[in-house]
Amino acid sequence: MEIIKAGPEEYKIIRAFYHSLIDALEGLEYSPAWKKDIYPAPEDLKEAVEQGWLYYAEDNGRIMASMVLNHKCNEAYKYIVWNVNADPEEILVIHMLGVHRDFTCQGVGKNMVRFALDHAKKTGMKAVRLDVWKGNLPAEKLYEGFGFKCVAITPMFYEDTGWSDFELYEYQIA
Repeated sequence: MEIIKAGPEEYKIIRAFYHSLIDALEGLEYSPAWKKDIYPAPEDLKEAVEQGWLYYAEDNGRIMASMVLNHKCNEAYKYIVWNVNADPEEILVIHMLGVHRDFTCQGVGKNMVRFALDHAKKTGMKAVRLDVWKGNLPAEKLYEGFGFKCVAITPMFYEDTGWSDFELYEYQIA
């Protein structure tokens, strides 16, 4: 497995991966409830690949997982009392982390999170933050296994879920 930074020329394959991921996870107990071309939105994916924020895991030419790493966050993050006091540019936020169903339980998600934490350390970040749809037990277990702490549970709006409760996690970089 190799983790690769996507380039703008890979937009179509990344979009196709997310569509395939959404199809594969639909109806599962812990499905993220993403909807094709709503979340992730095409313009968000396009921006992510153009800005160099999107990374994907590949094995034998097949995309296994994908995520976005940047400083952007949901508006609700501004109202949370975080454990780490930092400016937005000192925080790495994980978005759209999805592992295709064909590759679950193979350590792919762990490798993606480990990559994100290493990237945060190498780029001088103070913390890594993310949000998880409340009750998504596999995601909660994954992040807590790395030492992420749930800082708050708050309602947030996303196009795919509407207003829903999300758990906001933070990992302090030592």
